[in-house]
Amino acid sequence: MKIAVYPGSFDPVTMGHMDIIQRTSQIFDKVIIGVLNNRAKSPLFSVEERVKMLEEVTSELPNVEIQSFGGLLIDFVRQNQAQIIVRGLRAITDFEYELQMAQTNRVMAPEVDTLFLTTNLRYSYLSSSIVKEIAAGKGDIAAFVHPHVAEQMRRKLFG
Repeated sequence: MKIAVYPGSFDPVTMGHMDIIQRTSQIFDKVIIGVLNNRAKSPLFSVEERVKMLEEVTSELPNVEIQSFGGLLIDFVRQNQAQIIVRGLRAITDFEYELQMAQTNRVMAPEVDTLFLTTNLRYSYLSSSIVKEIAAGKGDIAAFVHPHVAEQMRRKLFG
């Protein structure tokens, strides 16, 4: 069984993330979405809220599982017996950072490969930070996130 891990903060999960998740689920037998619990950052949503949102928006993908993790990605990958790390690329600036991470992970775990998927051009500009900024300004985020995520953002930001 080929298992892939798609890690990220997903604060919030965007349509760009969903594009990568859906495509990855068609390539691998099992896809584990690893929601990073990074205590150094101040996310809008708790790790539990992000996991729950991802479970909701991926519920129609039977081979996708959501888990949170802290610590090193490579340890999480090994714990889940995955062979592949999936990373989405929007622009060349993403590639430089992601290539360094992939090479570092390869040194630490030679048995694990990294697969880069380019984001659909419709979402190449999109980031969670942009979505949060638009939502905080009471802008319409319907084109950027799943309706469930948009509702969760409205509740979180405006009660």
